[in-house]
Amino acid sequence: MPSKSTAQATLEKADKKANSSSGWFSSSSTKYEEAGDLYQQAANAFKIDKLFKEAGDAFAREAECREKCKENNEAANAWWNAAKAYKRGFPDLAIQALSQTILHLTQSGRFRQAADREKEIGQIHLQETNDIRKACESYERAGDWYAQEDATATANQCYKDAADLHADLEEYSQAIARYEQVADHSLGSALTKYSVKEYWLRAGLCALAMGDSITAKRNMQRYSTQDTTFPSTREAKFVNALIEAVEAQDVEAFTGAVYEFDQITKLDNWKTSILLKIKKTIDVEPGLR
Repeated sequence: MPSKSTAQATLEKADKKANSSSGWFSSSSTKYEEAGDLYQQAANAFKIDKLFKEAGDAFAREAECREKCKENNEAANAWWNAAKAYKRGFPDLAIQALSQTILHLTQSGRFRQAADREKEIGQIHLQETNDIRKACESYERAGDWYAQEDATATANQCYKDAADLHADLEEYSQAIARYEQVADHSLGSALTKYSVKEYWLRAGLCALAMGDSITAKRNMQRYSTQDTTFPSTREAKFVNALIEAVEAQDVEAFTGAVYEFDQITKLDNWKTSILLKIKKTIDVEPGLR
């Protein structure tokens, strides 16, 4: 019979300790503290053996022991360690463990850390489970928590990511609202003011993707009153050229404007995809012309 690994042997010791009946002189909390320590040792040994699912499971059992002893900070930490192990190939379990971490962090008022973990959930949804809707919700929740902890720059980054995802889901009015919110926040500081034109550009593209050039025009005028330097930027000129092309139903002018902009500022995937959607609104029925 093969000999047991250190990890397996430690795990069995931990199980035995957690399931033992408390003696006359020891309290049940001591029992769970000791079991928790053993589960943690087992988890780390599994990590050394690169058995990440087993490591995550052992950390989760440690977390449950910490909860029984009302050690909330330790429990939050154990759940987070579980999540980090599960992230190596078990995204759904990682999300569950992170949700448990967040529960402990919000209960103890640690919203900044809760926001960090919620953002991690958003990234897993985006990169692993491919659930854009849930990723979007996580980024918005993280943004709210960062904002209430005065971490404005990080909050804005989350809201901007959420706006991009709303647009991917074709929820253009929600996307516009988020871009405008981030732009408003960014106008107030000399450090972030330069990025405002990018948010307004994205908001302008969303309005056009809705097939609503009137709203796009009205919004562009409003942005120009919020920042008088905006109309002279390449971003503003680009959106205005697109609005004209859309209203004239002129595919060539549209393509020309896109080509010209791309020569100086490379279009990212997000912009390329939304520009294709806008272009489709122009050449819907070219045969009728």
